[in-house]
Amino acid sequence: MAWHNNNWVSWIKDPLWFFLLAGAAIFAAAQWLAQDDIPYDITVSAADTQRLQDQWQLQMRRQPTPQELSGLVEQFVKEEIYYREAQRLGLDANDTIVRRRMVQKLTFLTEDIATAAPLDADALSRFYEDNRDNYRLPERFTFRHRYFSVDRRSNARADAEAALTNPAERGDPFMLQKSYAQRSVREIGDLFGREFATSLSRLTPEDTWQGPIRSAYGWHAVLLSDRIPAQLQPFEQVRERVAADQQQATRTAANAAYYAALKRRYRIAYPTDASE
Repeated sequence: MAWHNNNWVSWIKDPLWFFLLAGAAIFAAAQWLAQDDIPYDITVSAADTQRLQDQWQLQMRRQPTPQELSGLVEQFVKEEIYYREAQRLGLDANDTIVRRRMVQKLTFLTEDIATAAPLDADALSRFYEDNRDNYRLPERFTFRHRYFSVDRRSNARADAEAALTNPAERGDPFMLQKSYAQRSVREIGDLFGREFATSLSRLTPEDTWQGPIRSAYGWHAVLLSDRIPAQLQPFEQVRERVAADQQQATRTAANAAYYAALKRRYRIAYPTDASE
């Protein structure tokens, strides 16, 4: 008998049980206090649409396109639905900042529930296989270049072409680096412009200078020493990234499904011009 009493005392003192009981009590209170008079009808007025347009124009300094306006209206509807659901859970307060926070809290709650289960190894592996392109290293290039400025020279292209066979011609000072190692086409394009990156990607590694290639700055003689083909990173090497990506995808899908289910419960009236 004493053993059973000791077990009972240990069970009562266990923080986990206290947390579960407290959580259940809070949920029950929220259900009891939840408001039943919150309507399921949402009317998006012309004034609402105009307000959304004005806010967009203030931030972006232009009128929204019809597609952008439709997206703004849908975001307004989503916020209203989430706000009312938060009210039904007793989370409401008569404050704009609190309102937005409540919407955010409901979103986080959906995400937490969706990702509460531990990640399954097989599910991770399947996610990796279904999204292999996300874990593929792009083709990378290693090269040096000599720069010929169109502002400093009367014929920068001709000078760059002459430099292909004249190693003594060093070119003009360049604001960036003179050499780059294992850079992707996208990275090279961000630095030199898309035209340069595309032209470089068509070259074959050689021991001689090639070009000339035009960039956003001028003309370049290029020495391409290496190009590494695109390759898929092994699963074990990117396992943590796959896990993070899968969790994010789960959150996104859970929020979309939850919102779609909630929206079906509402009757929404749009202004005629907003639905065109």
